[in-house]
Amino acid sequence: MSSATERDGRPVHRGKVMSWLSKVFELNHAGVNWRRAVVFLDVGLVPLIVFWAIGHEVYLLSALFGMLFTSLADPGGGFGYRASHNAVFALIGAGITALAFGIGGEAWGWLALAAFVVTLVAGLALTFGVHRFVNAMLLNVWFIVAVGLAFNLHHAARITSYTWAQVVAWAGGAALWILMTFVEWLIRGRRDLPQPFVEIPGDTSHKKLTPPVVVFVVLRALVIGGTVALAFGLDLQYGYWIPIAAIIAMKPNLEQSTLVSAQRLSGAFIGAIAAALLLLLPASETGLRFFAMTRGLEVVALVLFVHAVGIRFLNYALYSAAIAAGALILADLPQPSHYAAEGYRVLWTVCGAGISLVVMLLAGLLAKRAAQRQQRSA
Repeated sequence: MSSATERDGRPVHRGKVMSWLSKVFELNHAGVNWRRAVVFLDVGLVPLIVFWAIGHEVYLLSALFGMLFTSLADPGGGFGYRASHNAVFALIGAGITALAFGIGGEAWGWLALAAFVVTLVAGLALTFGVHRFVNAMLLNVWFIVAVGLAFNLHHAARITSYTWAQVVAWAGGAALWILMTFVEWLIRGRRDLPQPFVEIPGDTSHKKLTPPVVVFVVLRALVIGGTVALAFGLDLQYGYWIPIAAIIAMKPNLEQSTLVSAQRLSGAFIGAIAAALLLLLPASETGLRFFAMTRGLEVVALVLFVHAVGIRFLNYALYSAAIAAGALILADLPQPSHYAAEGYRVLWTVCGAGISLVVMLLAGLLAKRAAQRQQRSA
């Protein structure tokens, strides 16, 4: 009797798992926009070739993120309006870049404090509207990635990286996107253009911070600060993958569903696996083959960013995977990889994304309980 029940129950359990996975990786074909991807590829080839020509590929990640995130933050409209808003975003991003690379070699306490403050301020940006909140989240992600890259470069004896050059690279990538919008504006007869990513909220009206949102903003800042302290305080090998995975897997507010959290977690994990496998390619190579492999992986990272732009709203898990893989490849490319390192990278990614998911679920439960108490008191 019990065995029959178990046999009957297994297909149901498997069916639920498959149904959940189908939701996580469900494709919205209407969200594909390869035109945006081609535009990003055309613009992204410029910094790639420039840094190849001058031999300073260490600044490529800053330039690509400056260009990518400025395109995501582009509000659309007339060129003057777009240029002013993009310029402000680029200046704030340049300050974030200077802070990240300036403290990259400092004690872990300063890194954790800076991560906490930046994440807290980014969360409180919701008071200035949803669009500015999304922009603040982009800069928050870039800060964590930049801190990991700065720490990695600080411990790479054979590589030289200057903070001012990283800032210039970020600003150059953002300026390149602004220049592209100017050219497009001229080609289209100086007409106002829609927001490049129309799916991103354009609301700039001020919002009130409710107590549950404030609680979550503080919790989010504590999680990011705590993962930074964990990674750098314990001097974990490749430990900076923990906060990078945590910030990528963290949903921006309490109202988002658990499905989005699972998509971020899945994307971060898939991206880490892909990056770990690709970083093994130049591990045993030397001389010209190592040089060719390194240049090839830089092209792969650019292609991953291009696909992220094109499939941003096809599936959030795949988008997160492309962003994570591209960022991690460029962050770890200065150092040759090995099998033990890949194990650490995947392990820390799972830890970081898992910490974020647990905290998000707990925050969701707290929000539901608070809402129930309010209903009861009413």
